[in-house]
Formats: sequence, C-alpha cells, structure tokens
Amino acid sequence: FDRLADAARLEKIKTIGDAYMVAGGLPEPRPDHLQAVARMALAMLDEVAAIAKETGKVWLAIRIGIDTGPVVAGVIGRRKFIYDLWGDTVNTASRMESQGLPGQIHVTDRVASALGPGFVLRPRGTSDVKGKGPMTTFLLDGAA
Repeated sequence: FDRLADAARLEKIKTIGDAYMVAGGLPEPRPDHLQAVARMALAMLDEVAAIAKETGKVWLAIRIGIDTGPVVAGVIGRRKFIYDLWGDTVNTASRMESQGLPGQIHVTDRVASALGPGFVLRPRGTSDVKGKGPMTTFLLDGAA
C-alpha cells in the first residue's frame, strides 16, 4: 500500500492495527486529490485480490471507506512526533469503512457527487451511520 500511495502522490498518514489511512491533497493541495484516492482504493482491492488468489486464501478481503471535505492536519507529540488528521471528514470516512462490505469501497454522497464521470458508482441506499444518522451512500465499483 505504501508503494501505491507513493506512486499516486498521496500522503500515508498512519496504520493502526489493520487500518491504513491515506489522504489526498495534503500537505500540498491538488485538484485531483479525490480521484487519486479513488484510484488508489481500486488498486488496493486489486492487490489484495491478487494476494488472495496467489495464496489460496480466497476469504481475504478488505473494506475501504472514503469521504471528502475539510480536515485539520498537524504534527502532535513532544517525544514521538506523528503527523495526524482530525475532523468530521476523517470520522465519516472511518464510518464508511466500518459499515462497508468486505471487498468493497464504501463512499459518501459527497464523494459520489465530486468524483465525476471517470468512475462507476452503485447506490447502496440509505445507511444509518453511527454518530451521523441516515446517510445516502454508494459503492465505488471501478474506473470508467
């Protein structure tokens, strides 16, 4: 995943347990940050599918969640410094992942509206998202 993030010029924020957080448009803004994140998410699914096929572990799958919007970013700590992100956008992306389906990319309506015609999205319907209430969400199925 680090190789994919580097190739896409995305910022790996951290890994926590089995979670991998990446952001687009940080620390330098770029107009295609959301599309780059979406392409990386699709590439991540392909990588995991290849590993599952190669190892015979067909049950292996990941869930991915994406949101877009403002965040607060910065370095925290006095002894062990870490660059981190905070805000509603981060929390919502985390909810998309946790309420997603294995092998799928779960995205918010904001993402679906902002991605543009280069991507294939499938409505998932309304989900009751913890801390957010009912939200219209989509599954990102591929690049057009």
